[in-house]
Amino acid sequence: MKEKVTMLIQDAISSLHLEVSDVYYSEEEGIKTLNIELDSEQTIDVDTITAATEIINPIIDSNHLADDIDVLDIHSRSKGDDTNER
Repeated sequence: MKEKVTMLIQDAISSLHLEVSDVYYSEEEGIKTLNIELDSEQTIDVDTITAATEIINPIIDSNHLADDIDVLDIHSRSKGDDTNER
């Protein structure tokens, strides 16, 4: 899944100077979430996340990657977080 999502969205978000850091599913209290974590050399502000969401959401929808999820969570990677527990 991570490779497919990354392949589909990486070029589309590169104009925002973003890259896909991680893609993973999570489930809490029965709510299934597709998490897309973004990273950048620059600080990622709310406007950039909003712009990325406007690009990513239609790609996810048109490729039917959100058919079995309840929430699409697009967020920035926490700086200093070099661990990948997924």
